[in-house]
Amino acid sequence: MNRLPPALQGFGAALHPLPAIPRGPAWNLDEIADVLPATATVPAAVLVGLVPRAEGVQVLLTRRTDGLRNHAGQVAFPGGRVEAADADACAAALREANEEIGIVRAELEPMGWLDPLATVSGFTVLPLVAAVAVDFRPRPDPGEVAEVFEVPLDFLMHVPNLLIKELEWRGRRRSVLEFADRGMPARRIWGATASILFNLRQRLEQRT
Repeated sequence: MNRLPPALQGFGAALHPLPAIPRGPAWNLDEIADVLPATATVPAAVLVGLVPRAEGVQVLLTRRTDGLRNHAGQVAFPGGRVEAADADACAAALREANEEIGIVRAELEPMGWLDPLATVSGFTVLPLVAAVAVDFRPRPDPGEVAEVFEVPLDFLMHVPNLLIKELEWRGRRRSVLEFADRGMPARRIWGATASILFNLRQRLEQRT
């Protein structure tokens, strides 16, 4: 891809520009600061892929395999830690997406960044938002990805569909974001993935 489809034009105005990789603290730090490791968190990047289908924009998601060390079996964006060989977080997000679901650079048009997010597993994640070619066909790595699927952006941006659940964890009451059940329990969208989508909604609302 070398230009944005009409359905995604204007999204960039809601994002941090590509050259201006966000460097500030994670926006959710207050919620989980007491459970983060004493040492520095690990830099990571994920790809928030938006597919401009005829029926509406879809968000590209994966379900991780059950044998992984972190977030096993959970719905997630393709991505992972920023390695020393990566030029920057953008390179890391593109590399990880290629390794996990087989997407190549020619099938993507990066648009910009969401805000950094901290995870309870000790990562600081930079979400890269990108347009995905409609003819992309996933080639998931079975060692990391159990399935690749799409969810309508309209569903994920509809305020009543995002629930706030309260739980007791590690000595205090905490709020966890989770999307309403879509009749597919294995595709439960919650935690860090739901938080990234919430941040996308916030930034799109601010744009308008």
